[in-house]
Amino acid sequence: MSDAITDLRQARDAWRSRQDEARDVASFPSRLALERVVGLLSAVLYPRRLGHFRGAAADEDAFVAAKLLAALTDLEREIGHELGYWQAEAGAFEPDHAATIVRLFVNTLGDIRRLVDSDVEAAFLGDPAARSVDEILVCYPGAIASLHHRIAHELHNLGTPIVARIISEIANERTGIDIHPGATIGESFFIDHGTGVVIGETAIIGARVRLYQHVTLGARSPAGVAPLDVRERHARHPVVGDDVVIYAGATILGRVQIGARATIGGNVWLLSDVPEDSVLVQPEALRLGREAGVALRDVLTRASSR
Repeated sequence: MSDAITDLRQARDAWRSRQDEARDVASFPSRLALERVVGLLSAVLYPRRLGHFRGAAADEDAFVAAKLLAALTDLEREIGHELGYWQAEAGAFEPDHAATIVRLFVNTLGDIRRLVDSDVEAAFLGDPAARSVDEILVCYPGAIASLHHRIAHELHNLGTPIVARIISEIANERTGIDIHPGATIGESFFIDHGTGVVIGETAIIGARVRLYQHVTLGARSPAGVAPLDVRERHARHPVVGDDVVIYAGATILGRVQIGARATIGGNVWLLSDVPEDSVLVQPEALRLGREAGVALRDVLTRASSR
């Protein structure tokens, strides 16, 4: 056991010698606290469906106010932790900096609610299996991921990238949908099924866009591996126009421009721009003749039995 302790200490020392130890790691925001913040904000946005408020309509505002106060108290503390983490390299922040961010964030809540409403309505219109908008809001991975992203995006824009990223990763863990909080997404956004969807930091998505599972809106070269100029660093993910549909398994990499109303078929690999109203598909699978089919099945059967 003593050897293991020594070995762990040496590993820690080696790591710390390669990192910026000026940062206050003890000040890093708490994931558990931010999970609570998201839960409280969900209750603020949807007091009856997500907040489980069962009182009279006249008491609803008081319920929202209480949940909001609790959410903002915790959020300001976690933002303060993030500011402490960055302080060594960014310089001292004003004492009320965290409070200012929270005050500005509060002013976005009405817009967040309206955007999530539009996402839920888009899912209801786009999915014939949906029985109600309430089912979508509570159960659908795409709606859950959208709610988290709408909150995280506003916090990211207000200068709290770690808090925002933790919120986005909470959604990723719950839904399998990975949306960077920096991504810009228009109204009525619908992710059908959703598992495996990846949307990068500088992606821009227009209004009324629909994605299916395992769609990637990614970059061609990860930062830090290949040298990037300023434009590539800040514009390295796709731009998707209004009313675009992207089917399951499509991979779109780089600052590709997808024109309005285009349809991208399943499993398409795309590195170039697509004009408006285009339809891009892979060739359909071929049906082998009986003799060729039997021969191939025999080959596969023998291979699997070895």
